[in-house]
Formats: sequence, C-alpha cells, structure tokens
Amino acid sequence: MSYETLLLEQKDGIAHVKLNRPKAANAIDLQMGKDLMHLSIALDEDPSVRAVVIGAEGKMFCAGGDLASFADSGDRIGALLKELTTYLHAAISRFARMRAPVIAAVNGTAAGAGFSMMCATDLAIAAESAKFAMAYTGVGLSPDGSSSYYLPRLIGTRRTLELMLTNRRLTAAEALDWGLVNQVVPDDEVEATALKLASQLAAGPTASYDTVKKLVLASASESLESQMELETRGIAGATHTADAKEGIRAFLAKEKPVFKGE
Repeated sequence: MSYETLLLEQKDGIAHVKLNRPKAANAIDLQMGKDLMHLSIALDEDPSVRAVVIGAEGKMFCAGGDLASFADSGDRIGALLKELTTYLHAAISRFARMRAPVIAAVNGTAAGAGFSMMCATDLAIAAESAKFAMAYTGVGLSPDGSSSYYLPRLIGTRRTLELMLTNRRLTAAEALDWGLVNQVVPDDEVEATALKLASQLAAGPTASYDTVKKLVLASASESLESQMELETRGIAGATHTADAKEGIRAFLAKEKPVFKGE
C-alpha cells in the first residue's frame, strides 16, 4: 500500500516509516493525518511487523500542524482540526498500543504535533542538532497529539508547563537530560542507530514487549494492587507463548534464545 505523505519500507520484521513532506517541513495536514491513521492500522494488523521506526525526509522531523492549511480553511478551521485530530489521535493510539515497539528517529526540529508524536513513541533517538519545542501557545493554540498526557509522565508537571507556556526550545542534549529521548547521536547516524535498535527488538520476544507496553500504559491509572494483578496476569499468560518457552529453555541450556515473535 502506498501513501501520499509517507514512505514505508518493510524488511526483516522492521517497518521503517518516514514523514514525506520535506518542502513543508513535514507539517501534518489532513492527508498526512489520514495516511498516519491508515498506516498505523495496517502495521498493527501485520503479524510480521516486530519493530517500527518513525523518521522523516529532509532537514526537519516535523514542524507540527500545517498552519498554512489551517489558515486556508477560513471559518471551517475548527471543523478541520476536529477531523485532523481524529485521524492523528487514532494513529497515535494505535502506535502506542501495537505489540511492536515504536522508535522515533528525530533527525531535526520536532515542534508542536511533531514533538507530541515523538513523546508517544516507546523509544527515541535524536540527532545532535535536533531541537524540541511545544510551540502551540506561540500561535494562540493549545496542545494536541497526546502531549498533555505523555509529557507530565515523562518530565513532570513543572517542566511540562514550562515547555507549554513559554515555548522554550530544548536542545538534543537538554532533551536527553530531561528524559525525553533515550540517546543523542551525530546527525548522520540517527537513522542507522534507530534501525540497529529496531533490528535488536525485531529479533526479540514480541509478545513480551506487547505486555510490557500495556503494563506501562496502564500504570498511569491503576492502583498498586490492580497494577500488580495486571503484572501477574501478564507474566502467567506469557508462559504459554512459544518465545517464553524458548527463552526459559535457552537460559537453562546456557544458549542464546531464538525468538520468533510467537
């Protein structure tokens, strides 16, 4: 399947996705919102996908929402944003809940919805020159794309409000220090580093990763006791998977396990 605003390459269990509106700073318009939603569903339905990398063509990761298209919509701007966020939020929800780990490869500025989308991924690799900014209130808007959910959990309420109210721009080094990204690498190594990590994850126990993602996501709203019950059900359920049986067998035999994502 092809997409107007995205590039997709699938190989060895890895789905490598690139935002592909470089002349528009990879800003998210209605078509990209639709493409992201349809892609997230397709990848979620594909059992061969065991890791996902989201990067971008050009010099910027994503400048956020496409303000030019917002302005062009005139009095329909509210309706446009309700439709666009329906698609974008469905995509982010699907990526967050799919069994395959999702890695952001941030090759340049991530602002607005681009920043939000990066926050919703499981792991993030950033280029040394990358910059991060909420930017919404700078144009009189408010956050979308899950940032008001994820940012307080990643960096705390005070720092979240600082980013959202002042539009402070973070460097890659600051983003690493704050816990927004996992690793900062030279600009020309971002894609290779993300794909290497994806390759490692694609060779791992995918069902186990799926349970990890579900547990971490649930922890935001569960009590201690209910979270531990979810942990119990998760680890007990994992014992019935082929990968868990292989992992235990290999450990006892002092061998390297060969996981098949089953």
